[in-house]
Amino acid sequence: MELDLHEVEEVCRDLYVRALKILPPDIKAGFAALQRQETSATGRAILDTMVENVAVAERTNNILCQDTGIPIYNVVIGRAVTFDGAGLKAAIRRGCERATKDFSLRSSVVHPITRHNDQTSCGIRVPIIHVDFDEQQETVGIEMIPKGSGSENGSFMQMLLPSDGINAVKRFVIDRVIDLGGRVCPPTIVGVGIGGTSDLCMHLAKIAATRPLRTACADPEGARIEAELSRAVNELGIGPQGLGGRATSFAVHVEVAATHITQNPVAVNIQCHSARRARATITPGGIAFA
Repeated sequence: MELDLHEVEEVCRDLYVRALKILPPDIKAGFAALQRQETSATGRAILDTMVENVAVAERTNNILCQDTGIPIYNVVIGRAVTFDGAGLKAAIRRGCERATKDFSLRSSVVHPITRHNDQTSCGIRVPIIHVDFDEQQETVGIEMIPKGSGSENGSFMQMLLPSDGINAVKRFVIDRVIDLGGRVCPPTIVGVGIGGTSDLCMHLAKIAATRPLRTACADPEGARIEAELSRAVNELGIGPQGLGGRATSFAVHVEVAATHITQNPVAVNIQCHSARRARATITPGGIAFA
């Protein structure tokens, strides 16, 4: 299958808008679970308001949050797909720009020094584009994540000592959640990266933060730690919007990578309660959105 770049452009345009307007089913189910578990009257009231906001946005075809975020596109390409790599990146960028202009989205992307906003949701090295490959044949998967600043500001990385062990990793995560309190619009998904190099570790935390709920780390030790941290975070009493309660986080997700014998990197990246993402799959038979 030869990848149609015009089709990619259209898909990336539509995915940006879908991600801003439609909350994924796993996040809606996560809200329902937190509502059942919340013991604080204030916490329940805030969760009810959040759920109503989701319903109103979808009912009125409006965006879920005014922050249109930093656009991230994750592309996974099957082994029997031929494509122009430079053309693929250009098509994704055009789709991102068109979404912003065609739907009058508020661009949140500025130059880091001048703070100039081109009103395109694009800029130097933005949108962020990750391309990977898998064993599928004539299949291309594109995921769009509009990563909001409120939660992205909850990002931390530390090179710990190997002798400090896994308890130091857990302490680092819990301390960061406590420090952030309500500033990251909880309930959150707490993404944790463990291992790799400093840059890979931070990337792992982003992957973890944007992973669907009810999924587990593929590494057994990582899965065990994320289960322990998920329980611990919801015992902190921070609650929805930091106003008290049990519903501090939907979950803590962990992703791991092998690392050097002399280092123990850990990173945290937060996803807010409006955990927006949208996905499409392109095959010879057409396009399917999810």
